[in-house]
Amino acid sequence: MDADSRADAGVSRIASAIGEPARARMLYCLLDGRARTSTELAIVAGVSPSTASVHLTRLKEERLVKVVVQGKHRYYSLEGPNVAGVLEGLSVLAGGRANKFVPNTPSRLRAARTCYDHLAGTLGVSLHDRFRALDWLSGGYELTVDGRKAFQALGVDLEAARALRRRFAYACLDWSERRPHLAGALGAAVLNAVRKRGWVVQDLDSRALAVTSQGRRELRARFGVAV
Repeated sequence: MDADSRADAGVSRIASAIGEPARARMLYCLLDGRARTSTELAIVAGVSPSTASVHLTRLKEERLVKVVVQGKHRYYSLEGPNVAGVLEGLSVLAGGRANKFVPNTPSRLRAARTCYDHLAGTLGVSLHDRFRALDWLSGGYELTVDGRKAFQALGVDLEAARALRRRFAYACLDWSERRPHLAGALGAAVLNAVRKRGWVVQDLDSRALAVTSQGRRELRARFGVAV
C-alpha cells in the first residue's frame, strides 16, 4: 500500500470512529476539556457500560481520546487540541447552509464557552477580532511588539506558551458564530489569564462560561467588548 492509500485508509478509519452516534456524543461531551469515566460517558452516549467500553477502546485506538488511570478509576479525555479542532470543524460543516446563517445555539453557550482549552462563542470571536484590530497579532498569527507587551500585561506567560509542543496561535472557526476565535497555546493562555483574573467562571456541568461583573467592566474598558 502506497503513502496516499495509507493516508486515505487512515482518514476513513477516523471518520468511521467519529461517525458512530454514541461515539460522537462521547467526543462532544469531552470537548469541554474535562476528563470523565467510562460510566459517565456511557450515560452521555445512552449505551450500556460494556458497550461504552468497546466504543472507548475504538476511540483510543484511533488516538481520539486518551486515558489516565487514577486509583480504581480510568478517566478519558480528548487526545489533544487537534481532535477538538476537528470536532469544532465538523459542527460547522454539519450546520452549514447556503442561505444566511441563523445561529440556533443555546444563548449561554453562544455568549461564552470553552473550545477544549481556549475561549469560544461571541466573547472568543470578539476578542480575536480586537487582538487583530489592535495589531497584537500579525496576519500569520505572529505576535507583534505591541502584542508581546499587551499579552504580558494581561498576565499571559508567553515563554511558557511557546515552550509547549503545540502550535502557538492560529484561527479556529467558531461553530456558533461561523467566524474565527483564537486557538493554540496562546488561546489557552488567554483563557487561563482571564480565569485567574476572575473575569469568567466555567459552569460545573457544561462548556458555558459565565462572565462576571468585574469581567464585563474590564472587557469593555480594555477591549471595547460587551458580552
